[in-house]
Amino acid sequence: MTDWSQLSHAYGSAEDIPALMDRIASEPNPELWNDLWSALCHQGSVYSASFAALPWLTDVAGSDDREQAVNALALAGAIMAGAEQPHGAGDVRAQHAAEVETLLAVVNQHLRTASDRTEYIHLLGAMLGFGGIVGWSEDLAWGLGNEEYEISCPGCETNLFIVLGERGFFSTSVDYALSEDDIETRPLRPADLADLDGIGRRLHDIAITDGQHEVANALTYVFGGATCPDCETDFSVPDRISADWSATQ
Repeated sequence: MTDWSQLSHAYGSAEDIPALMDRIASEPNPELWNDLWSALCHQGSVYSASFAALPWLTDVAGSDDREQAVNALALAGAIMAGAEQPHGAGDVRAQHAAEVETLLAVVNQHLRTASDRTEYIHLLGAMLGFGGIVGWSEDLAWGLGNEEYEISCPGCETNLFIVLGERGFFSTSVDYALSEDDIETRPLRPADLADLDGIGRRLHDIAITDGQHEVANALTYVFGGATCPDCETDFSVPDRISADWSATQ
């Protein structure tokens, strides 16, 4: 039996978590899930209570209620993405190996049947979290979901937006979302599928297999190349995403 009073979350003692879980089970709604996220994975930070919640999240992920299952998978994936952080919970991947194995199997099932793009992207991120893919498990869903990454140019260190989605596929140093004027951009260069490898190849192949062709196309730009409009330096987009993620750790 878990002694939640001996565990902590973002706001202190975790003794309130069981009651919050019970409320979600009996009256699920987005506000309660937001409260659980805020306590257990506040801005990406995790705590001893975060990992203690994995058995409950695994049970919910296996339920017939798809919305509840996806919520549980997304939160569990975000928690596992923080497994390498200091959290005082020990070797959580060893302690929760059974739950992680189950969660990985369930998330793959839901990926194959997802019809909503946003849901699919969050499930991809959760899958990477369960697989221990540091960095991309956090950054993939954020960038694809918001249709942009913010990185720094390796040449002049200017802050750049890597834009991918409805507005097009380009790089710019201007806050394009707030600008009413024409802005200077450079088109992104999608990865050549013949050269795509590693995590980029894996994600692209999964998206194609799942029939998520729009996501697969966006991934070729995430793992492609770009040019800085300010200094004309060419660079690898995934290298800059990874470099900026690493710099914050």
